[in-house]
Amino acid sequence: MIQHLEPDDIFTHADALCRLLWDAVDSGASVGFLPPVDPVTALDYWNSVRIAMHEESRLLLAAFDDVELIAAVQLDLATQANALHRAEVCKLLVRRDVRRRGIGRALMLAAEDAARSIGRTLLVLDTRKGDPSEGLYRSMGYTLAGEIPGYARSADGTLHSTVILYKTLAG
Repeated sequence: MIQHLEPDDIFTHADALCRLLWDAVDSGASVGFLPPVDPVTALDYWNSVRIAMHEESRLLLAAFDDVELIAAVQLDLATQANALHRAEVCKLLVRRDVRRRGIGRALMLAAEDAARSIGRTLLVLDTRKGDPSEGLYRSMGYTLAGEIPGYARSADGTLHSTVILYKTLAG
């Protein structure tokens, strides 16, 4: 089941959200953090998401297996006057033990529906080149806009290219 979370739901699900972030980072996902992510950093991050949600510049959708939070994705809503038609997909996180079951795809479809419902017609995102997430996004109709070499550093210090993708949403 996928739910659109409210800002205060961050408090309710803080432990699960932190575990989700740790799991992603520990499994090598390129989501802006390097392992190990300490508890204070993880809580600070989710608090920053809560603040952005209060400011109505971020949406957070989460997937639940019964009552347990197992995955999440965010939409960062552009707030500039000339950009109110677009949003950035951020941090699609799916717990390792439930990957390859369609949960990431379901979250992305829900994010696209949420974007449409608030008048966003263009989604952009970036992901490490060659990661499974790139294949997911491309299979969902995202188009390559470009590649930036040496964009993100992994835990071993290696620099990786990132790809920028976009999708125009039909009304």
